[in-house]
Amino acid sequence: MNKVINQYLIFGFLKTIVNVILIFICLGVILNLFEEIEFFKDLDIGIQMPIFLTLMYIPNMIIKLLPFIVFIGSMWYLLSIKFNTDLLSLKTFGFSNFKIIFILTATVFVFGVVIIFAINPITSLMVKYYEVTKAEYSRDTDHLVSINKNGVWIKESDSENLRIITAKELNGNFLSDVTVYLLDKNNNMISRVDSELVDISEKTWLFDKANIVVFGNEFNKNTIKENYSIESDYDIKKINTQFKNLDTVSFINLILGYKEIQNKGYAKELLDEKINTFLALPVFLVLMVILAAIFTINTNDKKQNFYYIFISIISCVIIYYFKDLSIALGQTNRISLITSVWVPIVALTLFCSIGVIQVNEK
Repeated sequence: MNKVINQYLIFGFLKTIVNVILIFICLGVILNLFEEIEFFKDLDIGIQMPIFLTLMYIPNMIIKLLPFIVFIGSMWYLLSIKFNTDLLSLKTFGFSNFKIIFILTATVFVFGVVIIFAINPITSLMVKYYEVTKAEYSRDTDHLVSINKNGVWIKESDSENLRIITAKELNGNFLSDVTVYLLDKNNNMISRVDSELVDISEKTWLFDKANIVVFGNEFNKNTIKENYSIESDYDIKKINTQFKNLDTVSFINLILGYKEIQNKGYAKELLDEKINTFLALPVFLVLMVILAAIFTINTNDKKQNFYYIFISIISCVIIYYFKDLSIALGQTNRISLITSVWVPIVALTLFCSIGVIQVNEK
């Protein structure tokens, strides 16, 4: 009998999660499709390409939103079995609130592991194809970034001048052995700036002892400045976003090819952050199920249910922004990137550990 009831709980729960995923897919397709149409509006391309690229992009977005999808699905499922008296029937068969929560959390933990090892390799390939295809149709040739074995190359231009930047390597927030060439619209050299180290953490680049050569018709003026800066369209975050999208790398490839990926120019800190994000996903899903149970099973009063639903939505928003805040602190070196991944998990665990004890007493 227990086996039949367990199957009923598991399959009913997974069916609800799949329904919520389908709803999010529909919303994602609608929203992202407009963005793709806007991108291709000046190109002689039919609607098939925007639709196809949208379908390539959406699965990866769903994985990123999975904790909140599981939260909504858990709320939906627990309220459904509560309102149709299935929850009361389960208790008649000796299923406590804790046992029900345990079955659901075990299910979602396995679901998270399957996502990491079976689904993520597919979505990473889809994102990679999405980026390669978009790059082929990109019209922004006036601003280019290339990082290869020959160093870093950046091209920027406006209506008046062209700027070409070369550097030996990118290390953290710094470019080393940098040379900046400034040319006019006729490709005549205006100036050259050399520096051993440039801080590109912000779009205002800070040079460490810049050697500036200004070219004239009859002579060249050479000056050295200790505090020199230029305004650029790029900072380290934008360069990493354009060149190094770790969504194109699956968890399996990260583990098996860690050194090889690092040698391609990916920062060790970013790789460690991505690996820990994957490892934290099943735990995060478990905590979201527990959080949903705390808000739904805590009372039998229907009026109180709507109150708890409202509070749970607010809590979900707070968790989302707290997670973003933690990542932002990691990216600005206030805390380590690995710590930034686990801080929301630890905080949520402390809250849920108290709440689940109260739920089990109901």
